[in-house]
Amino acid sequence: MKKPGAKKDTISLYDTTLRDGTQGEGISFSLIDKIRIAEKLGAFGMDYIEGGWPGSNPKDMAFFAEARKHNLGGAKLAAFGSTRRAGVAASHDPQIAQLLEAETPVVTIFGKSWKLQVEKVLAVPHAENLAMISDSVSYLKSRGREVFYDAEHFFDGYKDDAEFALATLAAASEAGADVLVLCDTNGGTMPDEIATITSVVETRFPGKIGIHTHNDCGLGVANALAAVRAGAIQIQGTMNGYGERTGNCNLTTVIPCLQLKMGLPVVQDLTRLREVSHFVDELANCQPDIRAPFVGSTAFAHKGGMHVNAVSKTAAAYEHIEPGSVGNHQNILVSELSGRSNILLKAAELGLPLQKNDPVVIAVLEKIKALESEGYEFEAADASLELLLRKELGLHTPLFQLSGYHCSFRRDEEVSASSCVATVTVRDGEGFQETTAEGDGPVNALDAALREALQILHPWISKISLSDYKVRIVDGGRGTAARTRVHILSNEGSETWGTVGVSDNIIEASWLALVDSLEYRALRKQ
Repeated sequence: MKKPGAKKDTISLYDTTLRDGTQGEGISFSLIDKIRIAEKLGAFGMDYIEGGWPGSNPKDMAFFAEARKHNLGGAKLAAFGSTRRAGVAASHDPQIAQLLEAETPVVTIFGKSWKLQVEKVLAVPHAENLAMISDSVSYLKSRGREVFYDAEHFFDGYKDDAEFALATLAAASEAGADVLVLCDTNGGTMPDEIATITSVVETRFPGKIGIHTHNDCGLGVANALAAVRAGAIQIQGTMNGYGERTGNCNLTTVIPCLQLKMGLPVVQDLTRLREVSHFVDELANCQPDIRAPFVGSTAFAHKGGMHVNAVSKTAAAYEHIEPGSVGNHQNILVSELSGRSNILLKAAELGLPLQKNDPVVIAVLEKIKALESEGYEFEAADASLELLLRKELGLHTPLFQLSGYHCSFRRDEEVSASSCVATVTVRDGEGFQETTAEGDGPVNALDAALREALQILHPWISKISLSDYKVRIVDGGRGTAARTRVHILSNEGSETWGTVGVSDNIIEASWLALVDSLEYRALRKQ
């Protein structure tokens, strides 16, 4: 591997989650969110954190003012903007002034390196485009800033007219730019092209090249790594790959690739990677991608019996790295594809006393396969799976005994309103309890009635929240008589668990999943 430029075997990480990442559909952060993310990224080991575009909106300007009061570890904060406007000196350009008002040690500006953009979008002469780049960089350097120049559409521009594209980099370099960032703005360049072009550019501007890739072809990470092999010393990207269209180079993937695969240390504690990834997802109100490399919940999941048997003997048989090195863990899935190894490893993971030759292993395996043939699915319902194992082992004590439940629905057309009422009768330590509750729907009403019946003896039930509810039709060919699978995700504080219920009756399927949720939590309380 070619060592990347003047910094030998080190690569700097430039995070643009708070700016480029928020251009992705559905991604938005409050001011407090941005501060918290910046602190988390700084503590994790990012070298640069791009906070936004001063002047584009009040929130970004407020962020820069607030960020100065917070500890970002060793990370430098960067403000982002464009080169000066045509025909206006940088010293008199309002947008350049706002970049300086942000008072960040680093300023990143972008300019045009593709003739098509200069002629059709900016509509300025080539000489003026070069002057806009040079004047902007020179002025910002004169004001004591570290300046990164983002060469927008560089690879498209290079393939169109290499000399023109290189001239724009020369203008920035001669004006004092610290890093020349080659941008694959449209995300359409192939890794071999990235490597070839970056190598040519690095030879001309040694030790000054950065890379900024987009993921439109699914190659954002591959292209960034190709650029590093060709000499780039800085990678720009976003956490979890957020960004416009299909997103940016995903830092949660590129960081472990650099550190574990290419021997280029970029962060001190890589075991925090999954934690930071999920932290950003949480503030973005995004469900974590379960199939994300390294950090996804299925990244080290094993389902097929042969695979599970192999990893029970040596994890390296089907795991390319130690899961704990990125803060993740091995996950043994149990399904109709399972073998005895799946059951034994899952039991060991749960601390249950199950031995290899125990007949219960076969009984559990047959039970799971029978249930899955009826529509059950335990991969996202670990809590229901643990309860099933405990019942088969005779280690389960029910939280209560059900006598019966009833749901009714009433619609008042005169006031265009409806209500659901559920009555639940259970037997627990105090004898029979019958409670009635209203809800937005039958499941909500059942949940409320059951909680009311149990929380006298079990006050902790009031702290449990139902955070997700999914319904799946198992055999749609039967129409309205189809079996229904209900998955429920429950949480108490930071702890989350999934349960499942299946029935021809959606209310019963929901009831089964609800009961498993409370039974599981009672087990944990014990």
